[in-house]
Amino acid sequence: MRAFRNILSLLSSGSALGNGIRVAHCKPAIASLLVLALFSGSPVHALFGFSHKKKPASSSDPLLTPDQLTLLRRAAFRERFLIQVIQQHTPLIQTYIQRVRPDRELGAVPSSDEYLLGRVDFAGRFNEVLYKRPFATTGTLGIPTNLIDKLTGLFRLKMAPNGYMDMMFVDFRSFDFRHYHFRFIRREFLGSVRTSVFDVTPRLGSGRGRFVGRIWIEDQDANIVRYTGTFSNPGLHQVYFHFDSWRGNVQPSIWLPMAIYVEDRDFRAQSHIWGYGFRLPSAIVADNQTDAIERTEQADASSQDMSPLEAQRDWESQSERNVLDRLTQAGLLANPSDFDKVLQTVTNNLILGSNLALPGDVHCRVLLTSTLESLAVGNTIILSKGLIDVLPNEEDLAAMLSFQLAHIALRHSIDTRYAFSDRLYFPDEHTLQQILLSHTNVQNQEAAAKAVDIFHASIYANKAGSVGLFLAQLLQTERHVPALLSPRLGDPLTSPSGAPWLAAFEQQAPPLQINDLQQIAALPLNSHLRIDPWTDEVFSLNFSPAPLLSARDKMPFQITPIYYRLQRYKAPEAGGPSSAAAAEH
Repeated sequence: MRAFRNILSLLSSGSALGNGIRVAHCKPAIASLLVLALFSGSPVHALFGFSHKKKPASSSDPLLTPDQLTLLRRAAFRERFLIQVIQQHTPLIQTYIQRVRPDRELGAVPSSDEYLLGRVDFAGRFNEVLYKRPFATTGTLGIPTNLIDKLTGLFRLKMAPNGYMDMMFVDFRSFDFRHYHFRFIRREFLGSVRTSVFDVTPRLGSGRGRFVGRIWIEDQDANIVRYTGTFSNPGLHQVYFHFDSWRGNVQPSIWLPMAIYVEDRDFRAQSHIWGYGFRLPSAIVADNQTDAIERTEQADASSQDMSPLEAQRDWESQSERNVLDRLTQAGLLANPSDFDKVLQTVTNNLILGSNLALPGDVHCRVLLTSTLESLAVGNTIILSKGLIDVLPNEEDLAAMLSFQLAHIALRHSIDTRYAFSDRLYFPDEHTLQQILLSHTNVQNQEAAAKAVDIFHASIYANKAGSVGLFLAQLLQTERHVPALLSPRLGDPLTSPSGAPWLAAFEQQAPPLQINDLQQIAALPLNSHLRIDPWTDEVFSLNFSPAPLLSARDKMPFQITPIYYRLQRYKAPEAGGPSSAAAAEH
């Protein structure tokens, strides 16, 4: 409680929330909830976004054409239909928040952060179930997690009408002409999708918490595909922040929420939503793994018996398959996709360079979380999406893969108790507590030394300085982003002392020069991959890097605004990926 009061005191003394409303001006209970909303990973605009009180549109607003009126009526109908559709799904929502402070050279840099991962059940009521880390006794801000859990549980019950649901919908209660004025702005393409853009303001007397902002309606089925703004008429102790919400065309004529960006003067947040399909795919393991299983099943009675060593390795492989299946089912592990082949190619380059003798074929997968971590599950190397996103070069990716490849080479094996499938029968929200995959500090130290040898024997050997540059940037930023660097499943990038496990690479790195525009040490979040919210596959972003004009354009490890080049749903081709992409950055 003392740490919690210290945070309240710190915030109330210097930081304004919204338009001049300070935490200190609120009642203690409300102040606690405001701080909690900002830092516990509950970015709900019931208390998360302040807006000036705006006057409702007057009767002198430009008249809408019959076609525009029809489009808006269809959009209101589609919004009600979307509510019915989404109630049939239980997607995952990942929210990452960075509080920022001014910086003379970089403009703004992170000063603290918080991370939240949960599954939302829309069936009848709002209910968020958190995926909690194991053994966490305090939050990244020093607040005991048991206190956070109790307060956030109470808080979510109170904010339900204007919580995540309102950020995913323009108006969950009543989006219609009776409650809103509409003004046509222009036609605009978002990617390949043609839209009509309208400004929306609530009518006088329509009540609190009404949407104020701008909407984009696609011209084919009249779905709202993007909306930016806030909510009107906050109460005495309410603070509304502004948000930008995007939807993806995940199925024919179905557009579902996939990402939300929230920003105010001293913090930024991103929420990413996936897992709508929520099913085990027909081929949940990579093709080569499947082939190995089929070869085993096809063995006839005349085949040679297994030796004890072969039986042990087969037992470990069974544990690996069970864990990968369960992580995929829980929505944490991306379904196999073409990007896995990119990771596989880099891994093969490392294996060939060192001529490693390994117990079996090595495979690669992607963890869907934004936290920077890596892990090895048997012979499968897994890197988090967040880690992949911030790595600027292929050699940096190779270094991260070499760390887990070293664990495999050193036979730091998976816990074979998971070969018993019944050990994995538990609710999804308990996954991070029930499946323990991180290595010990001693094992990580051994793997780090081995990883350096593997890297220097590979085609990437003369690019070790780039890896050291990334680690130098990490060291400069790490104390401001503890949540980002706290792994949920696997191994962290840094040791308990704060030094990177792969610190040996720093010796070959050039000095970190913030103002050198040719030197890119680390990238912003979401720089390489996006998630298909229906299939849980990852896809590489397709864009040409914009030229840097100043040090402020670098934004290492930072949250940035979201922009999607929307595309309409395309049925997957036979033998192709399980789903076509609905959007591109």
